[in-house]
Amino acid sequence: MKHQRGVALSGLLFWSIVLVLVAVLGMKVAPTVIEYYKIKKDCKGAVAQVGKDATVADVKRAFDRFAEIDMLDFKADQLDISKEGGQIVVSFAYEKRIPLFANVSLLIDYQGSTLER
Repeated sequence: MKHQRGVALSGLLFWSIVLVLVAVLGMKVAPTVIEYYKIKKDCKGAVAQVGKDATVADVKRAFDRFAEIDMLDFKADQLDISKEGGQIVVSFAYEKRIPLFANVSLLIDYQGSTLER
């Protein structure tokens, strides 16, 4: 007796709904992840541009220039700037709330530093 092979219509519908939901979630999360990596890159660029003897205001001005080029809503006032071992360290932390549907949201905590790789 030969067995039929293939996918049932109910299985096809189930997996297509799952695939669509994952794709929509990915499309909503991807811009925030890209923004996070831009902020991290701009922090490293600002520190590299100003040098070791720069003030906090110099680092903030340099970051604002980088953020303006990358069209970021993130402002230099949200940065935590300090010196560790003679090296300028810029760190940041923020939350991003992504509305999914109805009253359901996804909350992502982003944090980064110029010490990280």
